[in-house]
Amino acid sequence: MPKMKSVKSAYKRFKKTASGRVKRNKAFASHILKKKSTKRKRNYRRTGYLTSADERRIKEMIL
Repeated sequence: MPKMKSVKSAYKRFKKTASGRVKRNKAFASHILKKKSTKRKRNYRRTGYLTSADERRIKEMIL
């Protein structure tokens, strides 16, 4: 039986925390920033976490 491989695209996008949750970057922060408020752009810099529904699938992908 060959080894399970992690999905590299998911591996680059998500990181597992010490407590077992999965961190992610927030979307919508890369362009068309002029019309977005400073507060909104600042919140995009904060780390987001996956919901429990998505967490199980992504954990399998990143092993």
